[in-house]
Amino acid sequence: MKVTFGLLLLLSCISSLLADSAITRERTVTRLAEGIYMIRHKDAPDAFPQGNTTVIIGDKEVFVVDACYLPSSASEDIAQIRQWTSKPVRYLLNTHWHYDHTMGNGIYAEAFPSLTIIAHIETRKQMEGYNPGWFERFPGRAATFQQYLDTGKDGNGKVLTEGERKEYRDAIAGVAPVQAEFKKLVDKMPTLTFDSELIIDIGGREVQIKHLGRGNTAGDAIVYLPKEKILISGDLLDHPVPYLGGGYPSELITTLQRMAKLDARTIVPGHGEVLHDKTHLNNVIEFVTIVVLQVGKEVHRLGNNSRKLDEVQAAVQMGINIESWRQTFAGNDKDDRDFFDSFSFPGLVKASYAEAWRR
Repeated sequence: MKVTFGLLLLLSCISSLLADSAITRERTVTRLAEGIYMIRHKDAPDAFPQGNTTVIIGDKEVFVVDACYLPSSASEDIAQIRQWTSKPVRYLLNTHWHYDHTMGNGIYAEAFPSLTIIAHIETRKQMEGYNPGWFERFPGRAATFQQYLDTGKDGNGKVLTEGERKEYRDAIAGVAPVQAEFKKLVDKMPTLTFDSELIIDIGGREVQIKHLGRGNTAGDAIVYLPKEKILISGDLLDHPVPYLGGGYPSELITTLQRMAKLDARTIVPGHGEVLHDKTHLNNVIEFVTIVVLQVGKEVHRLGNNSRKLDEVQAAVQMGINIESWRQTFAGNDKDDRDFFDSFSFPGLVKASYAEAWRR
């Protein structure tokens, strides 16, 4: 299953189909601790992945991390929360600006008038800049996908497989119902921003919000619950195949290293299943580090030139054990392996290259 993601999101969104690195066909709920739940959403009809939502219930009020993509999914989550507690959702954090984590904001604001929507300063700026264009360009996705089907190639010139053709046809069919939901949506921006850290007590439960550095975006935020030793990472960490199609790879290494120092026994990724140790986190740190270093070597060898990306990528692929890393993150799952090959690895090389050749 692949999905559009882009401008970094939107351009990727319009140029290629990506995956929630493990296919998500059903909505599932995982209890992390007493009064703490992770909701994993099935993919939207247009094949867009929906970020995980975490619900933290305190003695006084409720804190929610990420509002997912579809208004209907956010409404379903709110109905679920009301089954768990009569306490109001007082806080909603957007871990970063990407649409699959923020588009449900308006639904929460309508359901809970006293809601405070929290985000890093940079995340608010990016949402204010990107969101209007998303609504304007969304209808064009169907035409773009149809163009890929007509030419037989995706936005990167890669010949479509028969499975990819089916995925694009399914995505085209899903654009209209998703657009119908968005037409009724009132987009809501964060109302409270922070720079480095914000601590909120929701009644017997301390919620620490931290910006550990840039990585996936300029404004990534994580949530740490010290008593429960739960870490909620947003898209700084996704499972099983990491989302590495943009951002700041060299800075991501440091940000993830800081995240790894937190005393966490449970990690909720931005997409994928709950993690119960730091093995995957450490694997991502090592992989990004190796690729960033190798890209730097190849830029030095081939010359500081913005037009040498293809040469650099080919050289990097020869210079590291790419099959070993493909197996580490994707195993033998065809969709995950395709995602690693079409987005995660080349996206990481491209972003690392953009950093390196400018230095």
